[in-house]
Amino acid sequence: MIRLCVVTGSRAEYGLLLPVIRRVMADPDFKLLMVVTGAHMDSRFGADYREMEQDGVIIDETVEMNLASDSSYGICKSMGLELIGISKAYERLKPDMMLLLGDRYEIFIAASAAVICNIPIAHIHGGELTRGAYDDCMRHGITKMSYLHFTSTMEYKKRVIQLGEAPDRVFHVGALGVERLKELSLLSQKELEESLNLSLGSTTVLITYHPATLESTDIEEQMEPLFKALDSLPELFAVFTGSNSDTGGSKVNEMASDYAGRHPNRAAFFNSLGSLRYLSLMSQCCMVIGNSSSGIIEAPSLKVPTVNIGTRQKGRVMADSVINCDTSYDSILSAILKARDFNCKDCSIQNPYDSPDTSKKILGFIKQSVQNGICLEKDFYDLDWSL
Repeated sequence: MIRLCVVTGSRAEYGLLLPVIRRVMADPDFKLLMVVTGAHMDSRFGADYREMEQDGVIIDETVEMNLASDSSYGICKSMGLELIGISKAYERLKPDMMLLLGDRYEIFIAASAAVICNIPIAHIHGGELTRGAYDDCMRHGITKMSYLHFTSTMEYKKRVIQLGEAPDRVFHVGALGVERLKELSLLSQKELEESLNLSLGSTTVLITYHPATLESTDIEEQMEPLFKALDSLPELFAVFTGSNSDTGGSKVNEMASDYAGRHPNRAAFFNSLGSLRYLSLMSQCCMVIGNSSSGIIEAPSLKVPTVNIGTRQKGRVMADSVINCDTSYDSILSAILKARDFNCKDCSIQNPYDSPDTSKKILGFIKQSVQNGICLEKDFYDLDWSL
């Protein structure tokens, strides 16, 4: 039996991982070891780790990080606390392999501890680019610490190999977020309206904005042009969801909440919606606005256009329904108007992240790797530059 340890630091990560978590729980060849940390443990983000019990997921370890401060120093301190706690968790659980997703600093620490503890890592969503955030280098660092790689597109598979990882350990499997969409029974408009205590219509927009941590402009300069664009289109009803725990995330939430408070007839703010309500709202809105990866990966499968603002997601593979703009008022307004006229349902939008049986493939390759034997002394795979 393979003792597979899954670490998750936020509701979004957990939601993406849920298809593979459920498959692990149902497979007699695996023993799921669940470790939660980061925003899961923070009341500001809902302390949502309790909700996992509703999915039948047993949490084996909780690792406190103390995310009270989202300053650079505060986040570094939190990372240090996580390193202490998660290394203790590994010592107690003794996993055979780690399964990690994404690019967050919580996951970077989980990977770093696994390397020191000689635990092989299987990494999901490597090879991607997000040039406007420090998550970008975190992701590539996790790639170099990992043994198995599960990429969401072929382009990302090539990039992981370019980083020196052997091709026989890199697999294109698609995105778990798209698989999760296919499995979910989304809420109807009536159910969603009752849950949110809102009236939703054809002009509802879903907005998720995270700090672009590598941009030189401050949070106010990033957010004010968006608010100004919304003021120019009062017919839109904007539903803001909370930012993550990156540097400046609390300021984004403060500004979004304040805007919704000043415009209750055309805006609302929710610190967290949870996966089901978030994706249900995405399926029923007229567009997604902001700089979240969900607008790139999930929205195209729901035939909803995305206004992608700024550089945070710059470099990702994108569907034709994603409309990019910079952070200026004119650019944001122009993109929103274009998205309003973009009817995804009347055109054949292809989601580049859609691939069948993503979670099944991931577990299959993990089993195969363990059966064949794992040697953590990896060679660096050099490309043939003569080609």
